[in-house]
Amino acid sequence: MAENNEIPENENIDSAGGENSLEEGVQSQSIVSEMKEAYLDYAMSVITSRALPDVRDGLKPVHRRILYAMRGMGLTSGAKFRKSAAVVGEVLGKYHPHGDSAVYDSMVNMAQDFSFRYPLVIGQGNFGSIDGDNAAAMRYTEAKMSKISGELLSDIEKDTVDFRDNYDGTIQEPEVLPAAVPGLLLNGTLGIAVGMATNIPPHNLGELIDGLVMLIEEDNVTNKDLVTVIKGPDFPTGAILFGAEDIAEAYSTGRGSMVVRGEAEIVEPKANKFEIIIRSLPYRLKKSDLIVKIANLVKDKRIEGIKDIRDESTSDIRIVIELKSSSQPQKILNQLYKYTPLEDKFHLNLVALHEGVPQTMSLKDVLEAFLAHRQIVIRRRTEYELRRAEAREHILLGLKKALDHIDEIIAIIKKSRTRDTAKENLIKKFKFSDRQVEAILQMQLQRLAGLERKKIEDELKDIQKFIKELKDILSSEKNILAVVKEELLAVREKYQDERRTKIVEHSAKNFSMEDLIPNTESVLVFTSGGYVKRTDPSEYKKQHRGGVGVVDLNTKDDDAISQLLFAKTHTELLFFTDRGRVFKTKMYEIPEGRRSTKGKSIMNFLSLEAEESVTSIVAMPQSIKEGSYSLFMVTRDGTVKKTDAESFHEVRRSGLISISLKGDDRLIDAFFVQPEDDVILLSHNGQSIRFDESEVREMGRTAGGVRGMKLKKGDYVVSAKVIRCDEKDCAQLFVITENGYGKQTDVTEYSVQGRGGSGVKAISLSTKTGKLTAAAIMSPEVTEILAMSANSQVIRVGTEEIPSLGRSTQGVRIMKLRKDDRVSSLVKI
Repeated sequence: MAENNEIPENENIDSAGGENSLEEGVQSQSIVSEMKEAYLDYAMSVITSRALPDVRDGLKPVHRRILYAMRGMGLTSGAKFRKSAAVVGEVLGKYHPHGDSAVYDSMVNMAQDFSFRYPLVIGQGNFGSIDGDNAAAMRYTEAKMSKISGELLSDIEKDTVDFRDNYDGTIQEPEVLPAAVPGLLLNGTLGIAVGMATNIPPHNLGELIDGLVMLIEEDNVTNKDLVTVIKGPDFPTGAILFGAEDIAEAYSTGRGSMVVRGEAEIVEPKANKFEIIIRSLPYRLKKSDLIVKIANLVKDKRIEGIKDIRDESTSDIRIVIELKSSSQPQKILNQLYKYTPLEDKFHLNLVALHEGVPQTMSLKDVLEAFLAHRQIVIRRRTEYELRRAEAREHILLGLKKALDHIDEIIAIIKKSRTRDTAKENLIKKFKFSDRQVEAILQMQLQRLAGLERKKIEDELKDIQKFIKELKDILSSEKNILAVVKEELLAVREKYQDERRTKIVEHSAKNFSMEDLIPNTESVLVFTSGGYVKRTDPSEYKKQHRGGVGVVDLNTKDDDAISQLLFAKTHTELLFFTDRGRVFKTKMYEIPEGRRSTKGKSIMNFLSLEAEESVTSIVAMPQSIKEGSYSLFMVTRDGTVKKTDAESFHEVRRSGLISISLKGDDRLIDAFFVQPEDDVILLSHNGQSIRFDESEVREMGRTAGGVRGMKLKKGDYVVSAKVIRCDEKDCAQLFVITENGYGKQTDVTEYSVQGRGGSGVKAISLSTKTGKLTAAAIMSPEVTEILAMSANSQVIRVGTEEIPSLGRSTQGVRIMKLRKDDRVSSLVKI
């Protein structure tokens, strides 16, 4: 006997162990080799017939069979719904000899807008939820195909793809669908075969078609080039994807992982009451699983500071996590990313069947395979249409010839004893083909009318023109590709939509809030009552001089708007207080609101002391070089101070001392100056003084400063501005009074003096104008000013409407104020 119980070749053994007892013709087989072969057959069956999609249409066999069966049932997007059980029965009976649950589960998945980026089935009834709820039984739900499914099946009746026998050989089914859209990348797929798996994310249709057009139009396109238009996966649930380099690497090799996070933000619905709002989830994450995970972490005290969790989702995701007043919101959010699947990795494994063989493919490989498939489909469709057109042309040529000899034709037919005799006589006389003769014999008498004859001639011309177009298409691969491109662009026009998943260039470990916030223009609004917000500059529409203005900011009766600042959302802001302290934050950290909303208390962002208030907000320059910028500060009593800007580059959250104040003096203004700048101070009584910034030496951050302007009793500084060197000959100084009177005056009328003097008159004041309240330097690029009143009236006026008057004049009415109102602030735009 052979070792390891193997049976020697050509040796038979009977049941009792005797030799040569098996019937002749029965061949013995080693159980080891039999198991190997049987398992390999099984594995290949699972790989090719169940688990892996075809690169051409992106579908697994079950999905393809569902769509083809629904087409056969007439369940197009415009049809009435049919019971899902009817569809499942059709698929099982004709194409897919497996369990009904496998078919129904696949159809349910195709209808879920949180599973498929572009659902292929429209479901009516309960088709499950993102919470993980199962769909209702198939006898309760109804379904039909979506519009985009029609693009997958388009032209299937025109011999565009090969068909094969179904499982029992009774009917035929398509081996692949014509697929006018790149289905593999469009909706992605997840499949586990034997010894291999695939995990392909969904993508944005518009981006995919842009990539295909790039391959058609350009030579030597690389995966790196394709990533410039196909940014990355586009999940139906939105979320945020990190690491552009990781995405590009995964697309180049067909394998890789990328970090994906659900979108979450920290909000403050009430003062000192914070919430974390989760608005999107990573792909394939069940919402209920996330909520349970968070609840368990809170129960186990791994995350502390969460007061309540509420699911307020409707058609959109909205999970509200209410925080305790003593919690640190950003810390809790980071813990959610760390300990829950709110942050996860998507492992891309681009495996698909290419020419019947499972392959790991790059992004370019997949797109090229799809284009090759579309070229074959277009060629076969064109050949099919050409055959049909030529056959019709042949008939029309026969009819036209018959009409040209209609009298002879009729005579031959009348003389013939039978139809077959007439047929033979016509073929013999006019050399007609069998098909032409059949058409002639079936021709109705009405065709003899003049208009009917013309219809045949016109149809013949049209069909011949169409034949020429079809032959032109088939004449070169370039022309076929042109048709492919044209049809792709048509599909793009019909189905393109906005990307849902945000792409962040940096990897998640270097994640910052700035990566998710566009660096756009914003206007910061701050009130004397300490409320702050940022909003879109377009909220303030330009008006004419003398108007009443629009209401801004839902302020309290005793509140007034004090400052506005235009800056980018990524800009660092310095907040100076009347106590001489400075704080720093980013513009995007200020809560966003509409023009009419109240804003948030500044106490939520800055550690201010009791009775301390912000008097000046300054935007940090983009780059501060040592010695090029200085921070200039001015107090109510006329004291000025200059400090190197580098001293304010690092400001701790608790703030820093920016100037030491004496007595009841208060810091009223702060701004950046550069060498050769001039500074102008203006007082409540209309006095002004202009001096060179070099008159004030740089001092330490905690120094007290020197005298900038000598003031009369009862007077105080209301504004201080910087005059740039390149503005000395062209800039205007705009001033406005409490009662809304203002003017522009050339800055050359304000002569440069030494600091510490009483200065000169800036405006002539009266009871009609009221006292001086604000000022601004109007350089040529300034086109508008925006003035605000204490009662929240806003007016935006073009500078061309404001006259340029002498220094000692009182100006004109800029803003018409209501009773007991006064101008509180202004900003130039």
